[in-house]
Amino acid sequence: MKALISVSDKTGIVDFAKSLESLGIEIVSTGGTYKVLKENGVNVMEISELTGFPECLDGRVKTLHPIVHAGILAMRSKPEHMKQLEDLGIGTIDFVVVNLYPFKQTILKDNVTREDAVENIDIGGPTMLRSAAKNYQDVSVITDPNDYEKVLNELRKNGSVSLDTKFYLMQKVFEHTANYDTMIFHYLRGERKDTSYPQELSLTFEKVQEMRYGENPHQTGALYKEVGKCEGSLTTAKQLNGKELSFNNINDTNGALELLKEFDEPTVVACKHGNPCGVGSSDNIYEAWEKAYKADTTSIFGGIVVLNRELTKEIATEMANIFLEVIVAPSYEKEALDILLEKKNLRVLELPEISIKQPASSYDIKKINGGIIIQSIDSKLLDENNSYTVVTKRAPTKEELEDLLFTWKIVKHTKSNAIVIGKNKQSVGIGPGQVNRIWSTKQCFEHAVELIGKDAAHGAVLASDAFFPFDDCVMAAHEAGISAIIQPGGSIKDQLSIDRCDEYDMAMLFTGMRHFKH
Repeated sequence: MKALISVSDKTGIVDFAKSLESLGIEIVSTGGTYKVLKENGVNVMEISELTGFPECLDGRVKTLHPIVHAGILAMRSKPEHMKQLEDLGIGTIDFVVVNLYPFKQTILKDNVTREDAVENIDIGGPTMLRSAAKNYQDVSVITDPNDYEKVLNELRKNGSVSLDTKFYLMQKVFEHTANYDTMIFHYLRGERKDTSYPQELSLTFEKVQEMRYGENPHQTGALYKEVGKCEGSLTTAKQLNGKELSFNNINDTNGALELLKEFDEPTVVACKHGNPCGVGSSDNIYEAWEKAYKADTTSIFGGIVVLNRELTKEIATEMANIFLEVIVAPSYEKEALDILLEKKNLRVLELPEISIKQPASSYDIKKINGGIIIQSIDSKLLDENNSYTVVTKRAPTKEELEDLLFTWKIVKHTKSNAIVIGKNKQSVGIGPGQVNRIWSTKQCFEHAVELIGKDAAHGAVLASDAFFPFDDCVMAAHEAGISAIIQPGGSIKDQLSIDRCDEYDMAMLFTGMRHFKH
C-alpha cells in the first residue's frame, strides 16, 4: 500500500507518517512536506521519483500527473481498471493525506497583495482530494489532522479502514474544499468591490461552539463565525466567567452590541429578548450606567448589559446586586472583575474592539422555509449627508435635537412597530413590536409612567421607526408631554401630523429614512 502526503498544516504529520510506515505503508510526498518528513527520519519517496517528471514552475506542477491520478482513481473492483494500471506500469495510491495552501491565513494578513493571495490558491491539492473522495471505496482521504488517530486505530485493529469511516472522510473533503473555494470567491468579489448579489450564492462559516440547546430546550444550536478578522464581533469576545453562552444569549447580546456601536460617547445599553430596555449616555460611564439602569429597573432583571468603556468597580458593585445574564465591556478594572467573578453563572465577556462596526458590505440573512432572504445590513442612521428636515414652524432646541438623535439611534434597533421616548440622553420609554403604531406609542407612555413616574414623558422627545399614517400618535404624544418628534415622514397624510404639531407648538423632524426591524 502507498500513501501520498502533501500538507500545508503539518500538525502531527511526522508521527502519522511514521505510524503508517510501521504498518508497512510506503510514503510518497512533495515539496516542503517531503523535506520535513525526510529530516525527521521517515523513509519517504519524492513525488518526482514516482512520476518520473520533475516538479516545475516554482512548484505549481507537482501532482498533476496521470500516474498520480490513475493510481488514486482506479476502481479496485473493476478488473479492466486494474489491467490498465498493470499495462501502464502504475501502482495504486491507497491513502491521500492532503490539506490545502493557507489561503485564509494569507488573506488575513495586513496589506496582503492580490498576487500573494492568488499564489496561495491551491490547484493540485483540491484535485487530489476530489479524486480520492470520488473513489472513497478504495482510498482513505484525510484532510483533517484530528482524523489521523481514528485512521490509525482502525488500521492497527483491523488492518484496513472501514467503508463507513472512508465515507465520513469523503464528506469532510467536500466540506473542506467547498469552504476553500467559497473563501476564494468572496475574496475575489471583495477585490472587485462587487456589491451586486451573485447569481449563485455560496457562504462559508467556521464553527465556534455548539450550544446546550437552541432558542428552546428541544432545539439544537451552534455558533459559527465568518471567515475573516471579525473585529468587534461577539464571535471574537473572550469569555471570562459563567456558563457557556446560549442561543438566546448570543442573539440578544448581538442586538445590544449593534445598538451600542451607534454611540461614540460613554454609553450603556441594557437589552431583553432582542429589544433595548434601557439606554443611557453621559460624559462618564458610571452616569451612563445609572441612566440605563434607572430607565427600566424591572426589565433589566435577567437581561444583558453592554458598555463601550471600561467597567469600573463602582458599576460592578451595583451590577452584583442584580440578576444579569451577560455583561460585555471592552475591559474591566481588576476590582470590578473580582466582584463579577463571584457570581458563577454570570457570563462576563471582554471585547476590546467593541466599537468597531460591521462593514457596510455585510449581509443580513434570514432563513425561510426552502430558502433564505438576504439584504445589506442597515448601516446608516441618516442619509449620506446626515441630513434631516424641520417640517414644523418651531425648530427643536439644541437639547431637544441631541435627544432626538439619541432616540433615533435606539428606535433603529427596536423591533417594529417601534416608538422610543428619551430625555437628557436617557431612554424613558420603549414601545416595541406592536401590530400598529398607536399601540406602541401608548404602551411606551404607560411603561414610562409605571417605571419612572407620571411626569416621565414631560419635556421628553419621541422617535418613531416609520411614518405616522394619522395624527393620533402626535395627539397621544402631546397628552403625555412630549416636546419634539423625529420620524421618517412619507405618509400621504403627513400634513395632518405636521399641523397637529404646530397646533401644540411641538417640533418635528423628518429623516426621509425608515428603520424597520423585524
